[in-house]
Amino acid sequence: MSASETVLLIGGGGREHAIARSLTADSACDLYACASNRNPGIAALAAGFETIAETDAAAIVEYADRIGATLAIIGPESALQAGVADELDAAGVYTFGPGAEAARIETDKAFQREFMQTEEIHGCPDFAVFDDMDAACEYIDEYDGDLAVKPAGLTGGKGVKVIGDQVDREGAKAYLRENDYDRVVLEERLVGEEFTVQAFVANGELRTTPAVQDHKRAYEGDEGPNTGGMGSYSDATPALPFMTGEEYEAAVDILEATVEALPDYKGILYGQFMLGADGPRVVEFNARFGDPEAMNTLPVLETSFLDVLTAARDEDTLPELEFNRAATVCKYAVPDGYPTDPDSGAQIAVDEGNVGDALLFYASVDAREDGLYTTTSRSFAVVGVADTIEAAEAQAEDGLAAAGDGLRIRHDVGKPDLVQRRIDHLRELRSE
Repeated sequence: MSASETVLLIGGGGREHAIARSLTADSACDLYACASNRNPGIAALAAGFETIAETDAAAIVEYADRIGATLAIIGPESALQAGVADELDAAGVYTFGPGAEAARIETDKAFQREFMQTEEIHGCPDFAVFDDMDAACEYIDEYDGDLAVKPAGLTGGKGVKVIGDQVDREGAKAYLRENDYDRVVLEERLVGEEFTVQAFVANGELRTTPAVQDHKRAYEGDEGPNTGGMGSYSDATPALPFMTGEEYEAAVDILEATVEALPDYKGILYGQFMLGADGPRVVEFNARFGDPEAMNTLPVLETSFLDVLTAARDEDTLPELEFNRAATVCKYAVPDGYPTDPDSGAQIAVDEGNVGDALLFYASVDAREDGLYTTTSRSFAVVGVADTIEAAEAQAEDGLAAAGDGLRIRHDVGKPDLVQRRIDHLRELRSE
């Protein structure tokens, strides 16, 4: 049992609600939170909740001082990029999250690829970086094969365009010219099945979590524009049904090599991989929990999350992570029109008593005196936890009865036919 700790959580989305639920499972955690929106799920778990922009480092440090915070944890990447972890650390509040320089492994995709190349991290695709969009367009014309077009900065999971999938070459060039980005990364298109492995990192150590597969496309059947993630699933084992245990371990090896090259890194390191016939390659790194992936991982974490934070701060050996051997399926309810034209500011109803055995995590909703309102992002998620993916999916689907009017759901996440398509895709790539 940990000694009593006052923990400040920064962020107000579904990922942060999952963090809050996991931390407060330990009675030694006295939780406070701040975010730009008032998340009712977090507010219900926290001893105090302040409305503060996630990037307002000075106001966050003042709030941490006022509550006597002994630890802090940052959810969103925007706060990491703004140097909130740096300011909290400087104020004497150990923060489980990297400083702005280390967070560049997520916030600067050009840095990310150049770092991988310099450090000889396995799984880096062929790439080129441009700050001249005309030169980038010439590269697209001359490149022998399809490319992924990535703005170098943060885009909330919606900025990447893939030639041969979302756009053709002319569409990719038009995208660059229309947006006039400062820098872009053009890299070879990776083909296979995407998956994520997240790791707790501190003091040169890392502890990895089960693999998760997110579903970025807005509509069923993997159609439509990319989103922040419409849902995700994990299995009762560390690997996913389309992976071997050796392929999971190969992804872990990449994370270990990355941490070895970043010895002062602390927080979550999220590796997004593309699994093809030749094993996993790196789509990107993130410097925080995924959203929705945190909602798959944390509900099955049996080790005290608070113990991980205190060990990180006290420079102790990180505890080995134990997980409930259960599968999970997460499905998001999002505002009508999301992601291209979300119906922001609409009042919605969420029937908390109608989720059955599923878990409910509020995300980007704003709790006002007269009820809940949508923002421009995802509203809430339900998570099924069961012995199999199929059972967890059915549980999550039952939980979606909580969604009222004005919300849209991608129902196919975790369904047996969609999971089987992933398995068949890898078998085809492997020529099995």
